Amino acid sequence: MISILCAFAVLVFGYIFYGRLVTKVFAPDKRKTPAYTKEDGVDFVPMKTGKAFLVQLLNIAGTGPIFGALMGACFGPIVFLWIVFGAILGGGVHDYMSGMISERHDGASIAELSGIYLGKTAKWIMRIFSVLLLLLTGTVFVTSPAALLARLTPDTLSVTFWIVVILIYYVLATLLPIDKIIGKLYPIFGVVLILMAVGIIFGIIKGGYTIPEISLKNLHPEKLPVWPYMFVTVACGAISGFHATQSPMVAKCLKSEKEGRKVFYGAMLTESVIALVWAAGGVAFYGATGGLQNALDNLGQSGVVYDVSTGMLGTIGGILAIVGVVACPITSGDTAFRSARLILAEITKLDQKKIKNRLIITVPLLSVGTVLTQLDFNVLWRYFSWSNQTLAMISLWVATAYLLKTKQNKITSLITALPAVFMSAVSMTYILMAKEGFNLTQTVAYSVGICFAVLLFGVYLYKLKNQKTTEPIHNI
Repeated sequence: MISILCAFAVLVFGYIFYGRLVTKVFAPDKRKTPAYTKEDGVDFVPMKTGKAFLVQLLNIAGTGPIFGALMGACFGPIVFLWIVFGAILGGGVHDYMSGMISERHDGASIAELSGIYLGKTAKWIMRIFSVLLLLLTGTVFVTSPAALLARLTPDTLSVTFWIVVILIYYVLATLLPIDKIIGKLYPIFGVVLILMAVGIIFGIIKGGYTIPEISLKNLHPEKLPVWPYMFVTVACGAISGFHATQSPMVAKCLKSEKEGRKVFYGAMLTESVIALVWAAGGVAFYGATGGLQNALDNLGQSGVVYDVSTGMLGTIGGILAIVGVVACPITSGDTAFRSARLILAEITKLDQKKIKNRLIITVPLLSVGTVLTQLDFNVLWRYFSWSNQTLAMISLWVATAYLLKTKQNKITSLITALPAVFMSAVSMTYILMAKEGFNLTQTVAYSVGICFAVLLFGVYLYKLKNQKTTEPIHNI
């Protein structure tokens, strides 16, 4: 139990001190935000700080910090270290910078920001990459809640039926103004997500479960190497590129730039607390990583969440688990499709204030998502995980380029460059080693991954020395 309490304490200190340093590097000011300068009653809507925080938390979280943390816990308590330091030094920085740089550019997507700071080729690569990732995300978060709903309802209400129901909801959430559905429902489900985590901690203490102390040993039952698999398996909760597609949506609603640390950095570290709880709870409940892995293989992620919740908290836990595992992924899926609509709107230049233009983009988008729901969930998740971390890598390089171009003290760009280098090594090594990638040997993958990261760091050092400072572009 001491290890998990220490982890919580480090996260709190990380928010207070490192979060303040990140904010100082960016330097928010008193300028009017896009929520006011571009207010349209649809996507640009001023939102109170507390509500913006909870909307951001649900946007980035869903069941990501639960499912990913449970699978990551199979590596053993080493996962605690990745969740804590990954979130403070990587994920929080990534989310804050992607949200605040977007805010400085009228709520532009990560794809558009890539074009501004990395060039036109990067912009088109990121446009395609972002939309594909968002489609995968939306689809992943249709199939898992639909499967659980089918198990909990009469046989006549099949998985297909629930997929259709969820997709209809997605159409409404993607089309309607952000404050009509998302702004009203997300704060409620954000509280539920937090209550689930609090309940699991209470269940661990009350039930006398043992949380393993932090160790660097790899305890994965299938002997998967920690590098790079753990760093890809646990994305949400540590660092996730998906967040870079979500932060711009909330950036359109900030009342003040100075709210950014609470909304972006704070939501990321809150997500990491949730991930820590579920990683600890999973291993504690099943007694060992082998038991947890066996449960995941036989019950699936949703089944394990239900098993742990009811086992520790009884009926109340079951209710929270059902609400969380059904509602939370849906609340990530709908904003995934909404973000995809906004990126496609940037490409097509269709004014999204008009419902007709929103329909022109939304209907084909959801149609593709419907087709993707027929693919195997596990395959989708693996590609989603790699795409996620690759997008995180690119987003951090965008933030680094922003700092190099706009700050007099360019050494401050190390705050984003170092996690960018780390994620570059993770992403490249994983796709070379993984079965869904090139399936190369560990030796080759490690060597190429390290060389790739070193090469990018060399380019960064060259830019650090030679990049001239320019004023940031405020309109695109």
